[in-house]
Amino acid sequence: MTEATGSGVNTLARQLVKELVPYASARSSMSGGAVWLNANENALAPAYQLDGTFNRYPSCQPKAVINAYAAYAGVGAEQVLVSRGADEGIELLIRSFCEPKLDSITICPPTYGMYAISAESNQTAVDKVLLLNSEQLDLDGIFATRPKLVFICSPNNPTGDLIPREQIIAVLEHFSGKALVVVDEAYIEFAPQASVVPLLSRYPHLVVLRTLSKAFGLAGLRCGFTLASADVINALKKMIAPYPIAEPVAQIAAQALSAAGIAQMQQSVATINQLRSVFIELTQQLPGVLRVWPSNANYVLLQVADAADCVSALINADILIRNQSSQLGLSQVVRVSIGSPDEMQRLQQAMLNYFSVNKREHA
Repeated sequence: MTEATGSGVNTLARQLVKELVPYASARSSMSGGAVWLNANENALAPAYQLDGTFNRYPSCQPKAVINAYAAYAGVGAEQVLVSRGADEGIELLIRSFCEPKLDSITICPPTYGMYAISAESNQTAVDKVLLLNSEQLDLDGIFATRPKLVFICSPNNPTGDLIPREQIIAVLEHFSGKALVVVDEAYIEFAPQASVVPLLSRYPHLVVLRTLSKAFGLAGLRCGFTLASADVINALKKMIAPYPIAEPVAQIAAQALSAAGIAQMQQSVATINQLRSVFIELTQQLPGVLRVWPSNANYVLLQVADAADCVSALINADILIRNQSSQLGLSQVVRVSIGSPDEMQRLQQAMLNYFSVNKREHA
C-alpha cells in the first residue's frame, strides 16, 4: 500500500477518532526490562489447566463463572455481569446510560484514565473534580455537576488511597434517582473490609466494578465483573457483544473462583501486603523521596525530585516503573507495583543506588 493510499483511508475515519488520544497502557508505552513493576500485575501468578475443545461458541454469560463470582462477592447471580475486563464494564455503562453529545460523567482525578477515554469515544462530556489532597472527594464540587454516571475508584489508582465510605454514601444519597454511582474496586482484595458491595441492597443506583486482573493474578485473561441491580445488569446485557468471554477464559475464571483458587489468591495478597509494608518503610527513609502515599493496593505512589530521571535510572537497572506525573493534581510522581520477593529485592538495591548517588551529587 502506498503512503498516499494509506492517507486516503485515514481521512475516512470519524473526526472523533482522529482527535482522540488513546489510553497509554503500561505495556504499550514501555517495553524491555527484566522486572516489570509498571502495570500493577500480580507477580505471584497461579497456573491453571484447560480442558476440552473449542469449536463451539461460548456462553455469553457462563453460569459457572457467574454463580462462582456471585457466591464470592455475596450477591445474587442476577446482579453479576462478566465482561472482557472491568474496562468493558466501564464502556458498557457509558454506552448504555449516556446519550452521546447530551450526557456527561463525573470523575475525580488523579484516577484511572479509561473512564474519560471511554466517555470521549462515546461523545460524552467529562466533568473532572479533583480529589482534595489527592485523597478525599470534593463533595461540593461533585454535587455541582449533573452527570449520568459518577466514577469513584477505591482503592484509587494511582494513589492507593481508600475513599472514605461516608463520602461514597453521601454521593449515593445526593444522586439517588439522578445518576448511577460507579465504584471501581479493581484492587479491593488488598483491603476487603472497604468494599461497598453491602450497600447494593440499599442503593439500586450503585454499581461496583471488579476484576481478576490484580489480586487473582490473571491480567492476561481479561476477565472483569460488574455488580449491580438486576435492572442495571439487564440494560448492560442489551449492549454487550454476543460472545464476550472466550471458553478458555471461562474455564480458568471458574477455577480461580473455586475454594482453592480463592485461598491461593488470599495467600498472594497477604504476601504482597507484607512486601508493600517493607517497601513503604524503605522509601520513607530514602533521601530524595518527598512523599509516600499510604497504599491499600499492590502499588505505591512516590513523589520524587525528578520522576523522569528516576524512571530512566531504573530502566538502566532493567526495572520498569510508571511515571504518573501527567495525572491531574500530581507532580513528579512514580508508581511502583509490588512484585515478587526477588523482584522487590532487586528494586530495593536499585533505588538505594539511585537515591544515594543523587544525594552525593547534590550534597
